[in-house]
Amino acid sequence: MKTPYRRFRFFIPLVILIALLALSYVVLWLWNTVLVAVVPVKPVTLWQAAGLLLLSRILFGGFKFGPRGGHYSGGEGAPPWRSRWRQMSDEDRSKFKREWRKRCGDKPDTSN
Repeated sequence: MKTPYRRFRFFIPLVILIALLALSYVVLWLWNTVLVAVVPVKPVTLWQAAGLLLLSRILFGGFKFGPRGGHYSGGEGAPPWRSRWRQMSDEDRSKFKREWRKRCGDKPDTSN
């Protein structure tokens, strides 16, 4: 059985290429309008802007598309406090919250 998305698979590289060109154009536009006016630098071409985009990705590790390192989704890699929090009763949770509010100097909880 074919899924409806199978026929659109070949569009993915095209969409990625268009997104790369669009981001490169944004870098080109920002460089040529802002930096050329403020700092004594030369204008860049579209390919140089794409190179700058790639260089910034390499140097700074930006453009993250999904959760990586340190981001918990609540599954097996969840922090240990989360399972303890889920095992607490409502009374234990409210006691815990009151203690932390007292330690942090916040207003006392008046909802309970």
